[in-house]
Amino acid sequence: MDAASAAKDRVDRALALLERRLLDLKSRAAGAGRAPDDDLFAPQPSSETDRARIHELESAGRDAAEVLARAADAIRDSLAEREAR
Repeated sequence: MDAASAAKDRVDRALALLERRLLDLKSRAAGAGRAPDDDLFAPQPSSETDRARIHELESAGRDAAEVLARAADAIRDSLAEREAR
């Protein structure tokens, strides 16, 4: 497998992980019922459930950003290797 294919596989895995996490969060949110204030940027969450939901979404966003940053680095490395040849 060449470096470009390996980088593409990493990106595909990162996106699949992100999709699974988002679907999991959506299904948990749907099971809990709709929160009265669905604004993530509201200054005061209205309940402990809202605080937990916000924390999970923020954590998922950080995880996704980290995974996608690693995949982007791998792609950049792969392209740099190709240009060096």
